[in-house]
Amino acid sequence: MPLASHLYDHQRDIVSWALRRGRCAIFADTGLGKTAMGLEWARHAAQHGRVLIVAPLAVSQQWCREADQFGMNVKYARSDENGSQCPIVVTNYEMLDRFDEADIAAVILDESSILKSYTGSTRNQIIERFAATPFKLALTATPAPNDHTELGNHAEFVGVKSRVEMLAEYFVHDGGDTSSWRLKGHARKKFWQWVCEWSAVISKPSDLGYEDGDYDLPELQMAETVVPIDHAALAGPNDLFVPEARTLSDQRKSRKATLTSRVNVACELAQHPGPIVIWCEYNAEGDALEAAIPHAVQIKGSDSPDYKQQMLMDFVDRKYDVLITKPSIAGFGMNWQHCNRMCFVGASHSYEQTYQAIRRCWRYGQKQSVSVTVVRAENEYTIVDNYKRKEAAHAELVREMVQNISAMQSSGFAAARQWNDYSADQSFDLPQWMREVSK
Repeated sequence: MPLASHLYDHQRDIVSWALRRGRCAIFADTGLGKTAMGLEWARHAAQHGRVLIVAPLAVSQQWCREADQFGMNVKYARSDENGSQCPIVVTNYEMLDRFDEADIAAVILDESSILKSYTGSTRNQIIERFAATPFKLALTATPAPNDHTELGNHAEFVGVKSRVEMLAEYFVHDGGDTSSWRLKGHARKKFWQWVCEWSAVISKPSDLGYEDGDYDLPELQMAETVVPIDHAALAGPNDLFVPEARTLSDQRKSRKATLTSRVNVACELAQHPGPIVIWCEYNAEGDALEAAIPHAVQIKGSDSPDYKQQMLMDFVDRKYDVLITKPSIAGFGMNWQHCNRMCFVGASHSYEQTYQAIRRCWRYGQKQSVSVTVVRAENEYTIVDNYKRKEAAHAELVREMVQNISAMQSSGFAAARQWNDYSADQSFDLPQWMREVSK
């Protein structure tokens, strides 16, 4: 069965490779067409049996909409019963226990990087349940190259190596912190070769030798609004200046003290015509924003799955123009090219969540420059410094990763598994007692 004609060149190469592999991961940056590639892979895998696509709640309906555009029969279901008649079914991670993995020939994990946010038991359950599934595909954005947890999760899911095996072969443990692992210097090239065996990593089409074209995105305009803090609210009697918000407790106090000021900035932005996304981190921020902007819609974690899905789709369909929510709820997978403005009503330590939230609008298909405003308290510069450090480190490591693997990938995505060759080059004399035992 030939590949679909609507795929771009880089998508066609990656899907062709993924079908040859059968079990693999596609690490493609936002906007490069992971859903289109996943659907095409599913269309071919469906020849061998049922295909189950597992996606975050906010993203499931987008799979069905895009499938309709390509003339594919894909159905959203919450259990085996209401999806049994369809060869390709989309469900949510929360509904996974309602499906029988024995009846599934192929499984796709969309936004699979969120597995690291789940508890260890949930992550292990997903990996173990689909251990024997013949065809498996993981889809997520380009991972942080130093995030061994994310890479290990994916390697274990597709069945190439356990996380423990990966760490033992390619990493060294630093100090007493169990989360501190770094690549062994002599194993760096071998490690990226191994990653290339089971994953396709691409940040832009030119990584595979193609023209970037429309993937050269319009300008991203980042702005920061710093709101003052009432000295009497946070400073001690002997403090000349408001103290820096170093601890989590200090930062929460700053958030509380500046809540009204930060909400007012967001309100001013919301008065301008056109859609806008306002990101918050705490429930109190979301509630204050909803009360201050009458025409806004807030999507909370406590809302029902049906309400969340409907409101997210209504924002895409321009039924309302001001969306208030958290990056943890809608920061992954959504396509909001119709919107080019967003506001964060607080500085965040999480580079990944902030980056993903921005890429909901700043992605392929966006025709206008994207304006992002971050509103923070004046004493939260520790958070800003921490974020910028993570941003610079991630950018540098992604460049290193792509440089190391682009040549390996562009040669055709080698499908054969490679092993580290061992060649004995030293002689060894067995002790006398071992010679006697071996007789």
